[in-house]
Amino acid sequence: MTPQASTVSTHTPRRRLLGTALGIALGAVCAASAPQAWAQASNSPVKLIVGYAAGGPVDASARVFAPVLSRELGQPVIVENRPGAGGAVAGNTVVKSAPNSLEIFYAASPTMTISPHVLKAMAFDPLKDMTPLATILSYANVLVINQNQPFKTLPELVAFGKANPGKLAYGSAGMGASNHLSGELFARRAGINMTHVPYKGNAPAMTDVMGGQIQMMFDIVGGAKAHIDGGKVRPLAVTSKERNPALPQLPSMTELGIRDYDVGGWYGLYGPLGMSAELSQKITAATARALQDPELNKRWVDQGYVIWNAKPADMADRMRREHALWAEVTKGMTFE
Repeated sequence: MTPQASTVSTHTPRRRLLGTALGIALGAVCAASAPQAWAQASNSPVKLIVGYAAGGPVDASARVFAPVLSRELGQPVIVENRPGAGGAVAGNTVVKSAPNSLEIFYAASPTMTISPHVLKAMAFDPLKDMTPLATILSYANVLVINQNQPFKTLPELVAFGKANPGKLAYGSAGMGASNHLSGELFARRAGINMTHVPYKGNAPAMTDVMGGQIQMMFDIVGGAKAHIDGGKVRPLAVTSKERNPALPQLPSMTELGIRDYDVGGWYGLYGPLGMSAELSQKITAATARALQDPELNKRWVDQGYVIWNAKPADMADRMRREHALWAEVTKGMTFE
């Protein structure tokens, strides 16, 4: 009995030590797996997942950005379109991917700040289920009117609206679209009652503004600029707090007396929740370098965009603020 007891007491600590050493080794392997996985996949393409169809403004900006990011990352970058549910289908694709996958959400802010309040069901929570990686650019809407209206300035439009409740009709890309809610917020801040006319996209709404079927609409600066330059519509104000470099002579809503009105959008990159610090920092740094490219800057600024080269934390803060704003604006509204 004594020799048997002695054998047990001698080997048990040895087994524990072996188990501890094995646990430490496995932990080290797991800790190193993210950078190793990235290194092994360095020749595989990074996918920028876009939630809108090819040819639209989000897709177009992603395709301009992809080759510049590819240069800075040192590996291929491709754009993949997965439209649906206002960008939420693409976002959910990234949410469900592995933490260190090469699928990155090229997000437009309405998906992150408006969709949670207007969709009947959203499969993920933008505030909790993604890793903010990098800011890309900001954009503003511009209020344009049909050239033959009795009002020619924003104060005149507001005065007309107050004297004629409900007779101002504005178009949008659809119920819950950013330019729909831009108009809703404007009406509240200006103290007027307007009629919303939803369309299946910005283009048909703009066609009816030019044709006089509706008096006005809010459109992204880049989309409206050609019509403004061609004299087909009259611009009254931009929705951002600051003036837009593509329309430097046009005042902002704030300048013209519409208080607490600062509405804009932005594009940014998000990864899955749990992405390693090394991988997220690599993408953040490469994006910051890409946004300094002079040709990229000129191309986007000419289209009415503003380069937004900030920290991921700044994007997360802005997302939370705008998420709260649109929660307030959409409260009690129905979207069908």
